Amino acid sequence: MVWFFLIGYILLSVGLYFIFSKAGEEGWKGLVPGFNLVVWSKLIGRPAWWPLLLLIPIVNIFIYCGMAIDLVRSFNKLKFIHSLLAVVVGPIYYILLGTNKTDKYVSPILDREKEYIHKIHEAKSKNKTRSYEQLIQKNPYKKSVAREWVESIIFAVFAAAFIRMFLIEAYVIPTSSMEGSLLVGDFLFVSKAHYGIRPPMTIAMVPLLHNRIPLLNTESYLEKPNLAYKRLPALETIDNNDPIVFNWPVGDSVYVTSQRSWTARQVQTIPQAQAAARGKKLITRPLDKKDHYIKRCIGIAGDSVEIKDRQVYINGKMAENPENMQFKYLVGSNTSQVNQKLLERIGVSLTDSYQPGTYHLTNKQVEQIKKSDPNLIVQLLPAGGGDMFPHDPKNFPNWTFDNYGPIYIPKQGATVSITPQTLALYQRIISVYEHNNLRVEGEQIYINGVLSDSYTFKQDYFWAMGDNRHNSEDSRAWGFVPHDHIVGKPLFIWFSTKNGSIKNGIRWNRLFKSASNI
Repeated sequence: MVWFFLIGYILLSVGLYFIFSKAGEEGWKGLVPGFNLVVWSKLIGRPAWWPLLLLIPIVNIFIYCGMAIDLVRSFNKLKFIHSLLAVVVGPIYYILLGTNKTDKYVSPILDREKEYIHKIHEAKSKNKTRSYEQLIQKNPYKKSVAREWVESIIFAVFAAAFIRMFLIEAYVIPTSSMEGSLLVGDFLFVSKAHYGIRPPMTIAMVPLLHNRIPLLNTESYLEKPNLAYKRLPALETIDNNDPIVFNWPVGDSVYVTSQRSWTARQVQTIPQAQAAARGKKLITRPLDKKDHYIKRCIGIAGDSVEIKDRQVYINGKMAENPENMQFKYLVGSNTSQVNQKLLERIGVSLTDSYQPGTYHLTNKQVEQIKKSDPNLIVQLLPAGGGDMFPHDPKNFPNWTFDNYGPIYIPKQGATVSITPQTLALYQRIISVYEHNNLRVEGEQIYINGVLSDSYTFKQDYFWAMGDNRHNSEDSRAWGFVPHDHIVGKPLFIWFSTKNGSIKNGIRWNRLFKSASNI
């Protein structure tokens, strides 16, 4: 991808060489990085300091587009197609513009526009009606209504797409994994700047769509060309118990169904996934096009995490529990059944109950139900095991959602010993997340062809869990969250529908609730 930008810049410099020569400037100035931007600004009527704005991330994209359009307009290329060519294939268009014998440089377009506007205002202020009407009628810079609409729509989509890519994106909570803290139907604004802006790696995509085109039921991007992973400096670090939005780490090869995406492993091990994926095609996705998840960051890089009887321990110490943490309960008795209106009033998700009489409840909700009817039995149910990370029951037996670990969360620069007995913990990190060639032959482990008994991590990792501890597919199921998968920090809830449907009403009390209170 570096070659792509290098070739693009060379073409731009060549184009400016011919443009400058035709505009009365010495052509060599177009080949000097930085100085060519100053001359460019002069030719369109901008001040010499204007190119400094190109140093501002995100803003520079809009500045460049404006300079490109104004440059061709200074050659009297005033039609919409000319502006479009200047932005989309600028360097090539500049070469054609600078080498053909027909097109001539006139003067800085912005100076001409200011002068024409001044004439209009002057004619109006002096009550020269006829001159004023002629100036308005013959205005070469006036755009048609249709063009104004088209350009406004393009700019709005363009601006929204870049704001979404780099600054803030809206998300909706589709599942109950964070139920109690974040509810199904909550709409969130998420900041991509707090944990460091991550420029897109996938650049050929449909604007404003993440990874699927509605109705067409197909991916909304091309995997190539792509860019290498980069991240700008963060405004703050990720701390224990912070809610985070990230790309689903294991979502690089998935079967997409109407309800959700399933990994190839899930299709092999979960009957529900196997049934849902029947007849579907396996889809590979680049890092930034994996599905988005939101969970609580229970452990940060360097921590040791363990769960004993549902209680999380960090580095051997009891962790702070989320206020609205939930577990699965059986509610009811032979003589009494819980009042459904009561459940709705105290905020129990009725869409989260997959078995009759079972609900996912907070401690507060348990007490409220018990007080409502002394005959009701509210019984805590154990969580199952299933296909738990690291998917090696021989070496890591009896791990469940309620009793799990201990497990070390890798930190950049830290080194761990690896053996055939412990390899399952870090196998995906070594081979997938950090792009090494991993090979196991009997009791011997080879990394990039070298016999190895240790490994040093190249980036930080995190441990993510949902507040609905008995109904959350999280790190206990698929492992670590790499730092390069981090998308952003939830800011606040800007809209919320009951049980995920506007038909059920709006949760007015959740509007503009800060994510810092989650």
